[in-house]
Amino acid sequence: MDNCGWIVAFKLDQRTENATAVQNVLTKHGCAIRARLGLHETSKDYCSSFGIIILHCCGAEADISQMVADLNAIDGVSAKSMGLD
Repeated sequence: MDNCGWIVAFKLDQRTENATAVQNVLTKHGCAIRARLGLHETSKDYCSSFGIIILHCCGAEADISQMVADLNAIDGVSAKSMGLD
């Protein structure tokens, strides 16, 4: 049984420019993602280029580590994981 106690969080600079690359990584690892929350500042006249995404994940530590490495390989992305036992 897979460990479902993983949190992966990453900040995303140049959000609109990097969205496709980030989405490709998330799709590649999609079977490990249980929930996704994306946060960025927005208003009627403004949409921030900075965002934070938080994932609740299930899987082996090696698989989660690979997802984090794939995210960190994208310029403007800084990702970390945390295991909750």
